[in-house]
Amino acid sequence: MITFLNGVLVEKQPMRVVLDVGGVGYEVFIPLSSYDRLPIVGNNCKLFMFDCVREDQHTLYGFQSEAERRMFLLLISVTGVGPKIALSALSGMLLRELTAAIAGSDIKRLSQISGLGKKKAERIVVELRDKIGEGEALAALTGTGAGLPEEDMKIRDAVLALVSLGYKQYDARTMVKKVLEANRDVVSVEDIVRKALASV
Repeated sequence: MITFLNGVLVEKQPMRVVLDVGGVGYEVFIPLSSYDRLPIVGNNCKLFMFDCVREDQHTLYGFQSEAERRMFLLLISVTGVGPKIALSALSGMLLRELTAAIAGSDIKRLSQISGLGKKKAERIVVELRDKIGEGEALAALTGTGAGLPEEDMKIRDAVLALVSLGYKQYDARTMVKKVLEANRDVVSVEDIVRKALASV
C-alpha cells in the first residue's frame, strides 16, 4: 500500500492533482481542504495517501495532513460511505467542523454534505462518535467558539465541562439539552452543569 507520495507538483485542480515521482506521473484525487494548501506547480509536494484498489479500478486519494487522511479512513469505514462521499465531506466542511459535527451528533449539519443525506449522516454519527479521540473532539468543539451566539457558547462550554468530568460527548450534549429544555431560566454554564449532574 502507498502511504505517501513525495514529488513535483505537475498539475493541480480543485479536486485533482498530478505528481511526478521519479519520472512517473501519479493522478491523485484530493479534497478542497488539501487543495487550498498545495504549493505552486513545479514545486515539491508531499501527500499522505489512500490507495484504493478494486476489481475495475485503481484510484489514489491524497491529503495534505495525516489528520485529513485519518478522517477519510474513518468515514469510509462507515457502511454505505465510499471514497467519493468521504472526499465530498472533507471538501464541504473544515476538518475541525466535521470532527465537531460528528462528536456533537449534529445530524442536520452533516446531512447538508453533498451525497450524504440524513440516514448516512445518522450512521456516521453512530459509528464514529466514539472513535474520535477525546482530544480531537475537545479541540474541534472549542475551535468552533468564534462568532457563536452567547447561548451556543454556553452549551459548548457546558458540554466541554461535562466531558472533562468523564462523560462522552454524546451523553454530555444530551444532558445539557435536557437541562435547557426543562429550565428556561438557566443563566450560567455553572448552573447548566450542576443541574445536569443532579439529573444523573
